[in-house]
Amino acid sequence: MGLNVIMMGPPGAGKGTQAGRFAIDRGLPKISTGDILREAIKEQNPTALAAKARMDRGELVDDAMIIKIVADRLARPDARDGFVLDGFPRTVAQARALDDLMSRLDFGPLIVVDVTVPEQELVQRLATRRICSVCGVNAEPTGDVCRKCGGRLVQRSDDDGNVVLERLRIYQQTTRPVLDYYRERPTFRVVNGAQTPERVAHELNAVINDAAAARR
Repeated sequence: MGLNVIMMGPPGAGKGTQAGRFAIDRGLPKISTGDILREAIKEQNPTALAAKARMDRGELVDDAMIIKIVADRLARPDARDGFVLDGFPRTVAQARALDDLMSRLDFGPLIVVDVTVPEQELVQRLATRRICSVCGVNAEPTGDVCRKCGGRLVQRSDDDGNVVLERLRIYQQTTRPVLDYYRERPTFRVVNGAQTPERVAHELNAVINDAAAARR
């Protein structure tokens, strides 16, 4: 049975970093809708460009488009033995569509992890976050050059102060119900994201191992 993990949490909680780290440690593909969209934007895909405009305003992308993107990705062979989803689902409609997809593909239960961080700390983190203008990876807010590829570090357009507050408001309004949708499942877990990345990773591994045992 594959290890199918959903990493939840508000913007700035560090779920993307932790999802990537966990995926590498377990040999699983990390599936991020943001990464998929960025690839399509580089190719000047009209739908992806429209989605980028919405994200830049702090809004969420259309459910049908995101569901199709994720469905196509999960159908690839490398996801057959498990995956780590980052940034999906963000609405109850997406969560229900994912349940239907998991059933059709016979993938087994989902392990859902909510990474929690106080709002004040989230705002501070996002205000100082930088990404590489070339490869798009997140970077520490020190220096001007990406350690991975040497590209220039910039602030994400959706990390601007007013946009951050709008993103957090939308998260509370739209994505929080997704947590309620999953909360009563025996494979739902919560991790304290207001710790060092190493401590978060340790706790994350522990709760996922526990949830994996609970689904048997």
